[in-house]
Amino acid sequence: MRERERPLRVALFTYATQPRGGVVHVLELGRALHERGHTVVLHALDASTRGFFRPTPCATRIIAVEPMPGATTLAMVRSRIASYVEALASGGERFDVYHAHDGISGNALATLAEDGVIRGFVRTVHHLDDFADPELAALQTRSVVAAQGCFVVSERWRAHLRERLDRDAVVVPSGVDAARLAAPADDVRCALRRSFGFGDEPVFATIGGIELRKNSIAILEAFARVRVDLPLARLVIAGGASVLDHGAYRAAFDARVAELGLGAAIRLLGVLDDDDIARVLHAADVFVFPSLVEGFGLVVLEALAAGLPVVASGIAPFTEYLGVADAHFARPDDAASIAHAMLRANGTVARRRARRAGPAFVARFTWAASARAHLPAYRAAARAAGEVSVA
Repeated sequence: MRERERPLRVALFTYATQPRGGVVHVLELGRALHERGHTVVLHALDASTRGFFRPTPCATRIIAVEPMPGATTLAMVRSRIASYVEALASGGERFDVYHAHDGISGNALATLAEDGVIRGFVRTVHHLDDFADPELAALQTRSVVAAQGCFVVSERWRAHLRERLDRDAVVVPSGVDAARLAAPADDVRCALRRSFGFGDEPVFATIGGIELRKNSIAILEAFARVRVDLPLARLVIAGGASVLDHGAYRAAFDARVAELGLGAAIRLLGVLDDDDIARVLHAADVFVFPSLVEGFGLVVLEALAAGLPVVASGIAPFTEYLGVADAHFARPDDAASIAHAMLRANGTVARRRARRAGPAFVARFTWAASARAHLPAYRAAARAAGEVSVA
């Protein structure tokens, strides 16, 4: 085996074990690297004591943390960074590459690098938040600028890092496990719909929980408009695992549901496992995702893999990899625009086309390709850190 092809020892880090796009990304990247023959250990903080929501062939190191109900975001972030530093400061297994996928683990690795415990790390920026708290903003910045190298999942965030932090980054799009999400036969789909209590009425689904970044209230307002034309329509909202506090936004959402009288038309499913997420997508007619801020929008690929027509925001990053033939674009700040796109996507022709075209479209987005794209930067980081000799 040539020197440059030597397997690497890679430590991947994420902030949680529950299903969010960034956590899925870490699990799938780890699996793809493992399948290429690299040694991968997935590190995560876990307040649930259940470990990762999805099985993985990689070794894992789960660091238990206490739930912090009622704590401020800053207090929670400080505590989680300290938990990572304490768990890793004693050394232990050495890696060629330390790869953080969030600000919490990025700050922990930055501290460990400053203390000489590790020689450096790389960072994937899925997206950056606009924190009002100056300390949170400073911690977010530190997790990026302290890294040896950066990855992003879209051109939008490469430009953002260059303009905002003067950092260059390598763009590596997300992949998707298309086989897991392939649409079932019609009779199976009908049975799934019955299991949710759905009949022939149109079912619109979104995944990501209820939060400002997901534009949940705008989806609700759009759905109210859709019900004028489709009075039996249903809205399903799944997901919502997050370390941030969205309580105030959720209260505003609930109040608006009551004002619009839509409680009986909406199903809030909360955090679901892999199988149940697939069941939601297979039971739905249209996937709705007019998000305000995304790194990539992995769940859009999952919906397309399931053969669903997709309503997406007509902004980057969606417009980087989706065309008008792939999604029904809407202005995310305009409920009428979102509603119009939802009605278009629910058309018989649109649904039939998506069932055929969606799986074909996502075939270009594989985790194997993502793993390959990481390797040049991984080897550069390993050389710079002196952890491995590569040609």
